[in-house]
Amino acid sequence: MIAEPAVCAMRRRARLPVPLRRARPPLPAWLAGGLLALALPWAAAEAGTAAPAATAAVAATPAPGAVQAEPLLDAREAWRKRDRARLAALRTAVLASRHPLAMWVDYWDLNLRLPEATVPEVEAFYARWPGTYVEDRLRNDWLLELGRRKDWAAFAADRPRFRMNDDRDVVCYGLLIEQQAGREVRDAARAAWLAQRDADEGCAAMAATLFEARQFGSADVWAKARAATDTYRPRAVRQALALLGPSVTESLDEVLDNPARYLARKAAASPRAAAELTTLALMRLAASDVDAAEQALQRRWDAALPSDLAGWAWATLAKWSALKLLPEAPAQYDRAERHAERHQPRRDVRDALRVDWTDDTIAWRARALLRQAATGDAAGRGVATWEKLLQTLEALSPGEQKDPAWRYWKARALQVTALEGRLPVAQADLHVAQARALQETLAGELSFYGALAAEDIGRRARMPASPAPLSAEERVGAVRNAGLERGLQLIGIGLRSEGVREWNFSLRGLGERELLAAAQWACDREVWDRCITASERTVDEVDLAQRYPTPFRREVVARTREIGLDAAYVYGLMRQESRFVMDARSHVGASGLMQLMPATARWTANKIGLPYSADLINDRDTNLLLGTSYLKLVLDDQGGSQALGAAAYNAGPNRLKRWRDGPRLETAVWVENIPFNETRDYVKKVLSNALYYAARLGHPEQPLRGRLGPTVGPREVTAATVRDLP
Repeated sequence: MIAEPAVCAMRRRARLPVPLRRARPPLPAWLAGGLLALALPWAAAEAGTAAPAATAAVAATPAPGAVQAEPLLDAREAWRKRDRARLAALRTAVLASRHPLAMWVDYWDLNLRLPEATVPEVEAFYARWPGTYVEDRLRNDWLLELGRRKDWAAFAADRPRFRMNDDRDVVCYGLLIEQQAGREVRDAARAAWLAQRDADEGCAAMAATLFEARQFGSADVWAKARAATDTYRPRAVRQALALLGPSVTESLDEVLDNPARYLARKAAASPRAAAELTTLALMRLAASDVDAAEQALQRRWDAALPSDLAGWAWATLAKWSALKLLPEAPAQYDRAERHAERHQPRRDVRDALRVDWTDDTIAWRARALLRQAATGDAAGRGVATWEKLLQTLEALSPGEQKDPAWRYWKARALQVTALEGRLPVAQADLHVAQARALQETLAGELSFYGALAAEDIGRRARMPASPAPLSAEERVGAVRNAGLERGLQLIGIGLRSEGVREWNFSLRGLGERELLAAAQWACDREVWDRCITASERTVDEVDLAQRYPTPFRREVVARTREIGLDAAYVYGLMRQESRFVMDARSHVGASGLMQLMPATARWTANKIGLPYSADLINDRDTNLLLGTSYLKLVLDDQGGSQALGAAAYNAGPNRLKRWRDGPRLETAVWVENIPFNETRDYVKKVLSNALYYAARLGHPEQPLRGRLGPTVGPREVTAATVRDLP
């Protein structure tokens, strides 16, 4: 799966296959015809999204990509190798030739020299390339350099001009300057520090300054250490605790790397610093061995530790149990909640949880409660669990509560608690009204939970009407946008990362019609991922043909019909895997339209009797043939379940065996409990994508719940399996 803008994917694939042997069972009919797909003619683009006849003005505009590639590629390589002399020579050449992408070579050259650069030199760069992405990119780099130099006057002068304003280091340096100017920044600074994912210079300098000024205390430092331990960011833990001195950090390596030994030999419950280190050790132990961590808490540390720290330890243990889909998680969360209430006796429990738990910890309690509620017994434990789920969702931060998943499950919880007769009539009516309002809002959204909410209230998933056709002037406006043109030029010469950043930066501030025009230009150029990205930014005017393009339509439909796959489902998966970037490659080596790992491609080729060599994986025809063949095998192995098939395609069939253990669950509950964030999001998007692709392809309507199927549980003993499926 390709993310924005970096490439990321989680993959599984098995050992290299061996040649076919006669002893193997006969191939299914759909596999036997696999080779025939190679004979299919490939169209250049989908007929339905091809541009209409261009106006004279559009036709007269040169297409992007007609630029000399070699100087840019050479300069990018010189920058990567830190070859200053070569880069300087290339800069001189591209500036002299007025190369349309010369600004990038200029940027790479100055970026390498920033530690010695002067303010006038940087200002001259800004003046050469005003309003461009590289101007703002260099400003980001320069602000970080000024922060390292502690040149606060120059930093303060340049910071207001930083348009992207998306660098946490820069934010922290800015807060440091405000603190030095006498402004009250403690709350904002603490929030930024806690949100810092890993060790860096800006937030570390800010924290050290505020700690020295006594605006941060040891409690803030330990809160940061616990938050960084919770997500296992050891450098951030060490950086934070260094503020407290060597007496605290001397045992930290053992706490983080061998928590069981630390707990057995050195852990203590007092003084406070020792109790904090013990808590960090319990948190680390829970991440690797939930049983050992639970035993340690029950036998000693639950009673010995201060209540707030015992609560942290139990909450972390409960989160790891929930991630492992263990039934003990809700009870462990209850133990943590009791400690939170004890620590904050006069607070509403939701406020206490907000103080003591992270959003991620609270979210996993909600998921664990969903699993419990779905298996509630007739005595009403299920209803009580829905009530606790509602309380838990209300403990999430305001921003997190806006997530479609939590709005959907809050509506479900409100409905259940209203209809079970446990509330006064007025309060039950209020719950029903609140649930309906949440569902009505969600039903208007193009998303997994939007479709589910629409179906819950008896509607179809939203299929927006097509916007008015783009005028010639609107289309020309997009083509003449210099930043968009540079983005497509960079992509065209193979500098995809740089092109993606140019394109996305240039979309900022565009109106909806301008976004539609930009998207159409990218679709016309068959740069499908940029088309989708631009189109997805519109709210009121939605063009499904842009958001859900169907490249290679004739071939995909013919291939899926041949082997018995749903073409809409295949398109939904390809859109999520690669966004139709044919040379896409993930950080783990998955390639092509359907993001196949080399071992999987070879195994599948062997399975269908296709002569195969490694260079074929990026061939469009072969990648689609192998990807659809493998997907068909995965679906067959999962009994035809589209939810399970998508999860297995992304995370691997072997993980599905573990994730299906336990009680039989409503499929939507099971999907929300997928332990991997990427796979959970992937499954939702593949299935919701399929809804919209079905509409695009003119297929009969199939509700999302029909694609999900009713329940997911352990595989039946008699269920057919595909042997050695990687």
